[in-house]
Amino acid sequence: MIRSQGSHRSTILLESEDTALEHNVSHFDVDMRFENEDVVNGGTVLQGLKSTWLERVLIQKILKYAGCPALFIKLWDGSIVQASEKSCSNGLLIPSRKALLKLILSPDRYLLEGLTNGELQVEGDLTQFLTDLNRSFRPQWTMRSRLYRWSASHSLRSCRKQIAQHYDLGNDFYKLWLDKQLLYTCAYFPNPEMSLEEAQIAKMDHVCRKLQLTAGQEVIEAGCGWGALAIHMAQHYGVKVKAYNISHEQIVFARDRAQLEGVHQQVEFIEDDWREIKDQCDAFVSVGMLEHVGVVNFQRFGEVINHSLRPNGRGLVHSIAVNQPQAINRWIEQNIFPGAEPPALSEFVQLFESAGLVVFDLENLRQHYAMTLRHWLNRFEAHAEEVQHMYDEQFTQMWRVYLAASQASFASDSLQLYQLLVHHRTATQLPMSRKWLYPESTTSETSVR
Repeated sequence: MIRSQGSHRSTILLESEDTALEHNVSHFDVDMRFENEDVVNGGTVLQGLKSTWLERVLIQKILKYAGCPALFIKLWDGSIVQASEKSCSNGLLIPSRKALLKLILSPDRYLLEGLTNGELQVEGDLTQFLTDLNRSFRPQWTMRSRLYRWSASHSLRSCRKQIAQHYDLGNDFYKLWLDKQLLYTCAYFPNPEMSLEEAQIAKMDHVCRKLQLTAGQEVIEAGCGWGALAIHMAQHYGVKVKAYNISHEQIVFARDRAQLEGVHQQVEFIEDDWREIKDQCDAFVSVGMLEHVGVVNFQRFGEVINHSLRPNGRGLVHSIAVNQPQAINRWIEQNIFPGAEPPALSEFVQLFESAGLVVFDLENLRQHYAMTLRHWLNRFEAHAEEVQHMYDEQFTQMWRVYLAASQASFASDSLQLYQLLVHHRTATQLPMSRKWLYPESTTSETSVR
């Protein structure tokens, strides 16, 4: 459906793929120019040339190709285009022909870029708009994705630079919208009414139960963030932990907190890369780091886990994953997560198979990550003025768009969150049921979708 609004009105309905057209035109001329006239629509001033019939039909075709998402496109002259039969309350405002061309040529990059710099605007709810778009449009593994993965650098030097760009923005920034313990990974909501703090503690206990930790065991953690999981394991399960991280700010914070909590004798925070892990352990855990390892390094990472685990040891790796092997959104990789490369499930499993490890348990926590991001975005919005004071308006909008896009990706099934539990092929001490994993006190039948 295409509707043109303004002093010159037109209606064009595309009724089928055969492009049967019904024209209801009054004073309509596709070449007509509004050089000295602004069209005011919903309080937004749109400037420039009148959109052509061809442009509007092209947009409709693109929307149909994208799966007819339940959203509308509003052009610079007030024309509204949609392909869905449903009533649409969320849409994208394209204020110029230049912006339309950029969006057509590079939608995976320019959509989020335009929403950040103000060249594009969403009318309605930003997160819901992106969710509806993701649910309809499924990107394919393009040659560009292949080339990016082949050319991406995941050397230790590159990783240090990439990690610093994201995680060393300043602890005060993350304190504004993460939970009190600064866990920057998916929480676990067995009860959807949980607070973010409760759900993050539930996540840590969920991980510890999967590893079946007991007092006196030795644990290695690769990528420890601000140290919450390592400290939790020491405090509540009586284990000794060696936790690795190459973010200097996070390591300093984690060491100070371990000292404050009185577990500095049980937890050693090591400012070094996972490639330097040499010790052996009863449990190996990595939560939210695999995305930065790079698929090219998966075999080596698997070998590190294999070497580290004792004969009956268990390893758990928790990671964001894509639905098929492909590069992540270009705008997010360039502006938020440089070097990020979430694997597909097939690549995730191959990591362990190539290292001679057996996958014992697999769980998808996608819905939990959507809820986690909803909490993060709400908290971020509550402190947006403080963020803008700390940085600037562009930075604030960039992170708003990133958090909304991430929530939309998990809510729409475009991204997954897997936890894989592994052991050696020769392991003998394996549980026969899942009773140990889901104690009655934490279970809930309520859907968290």
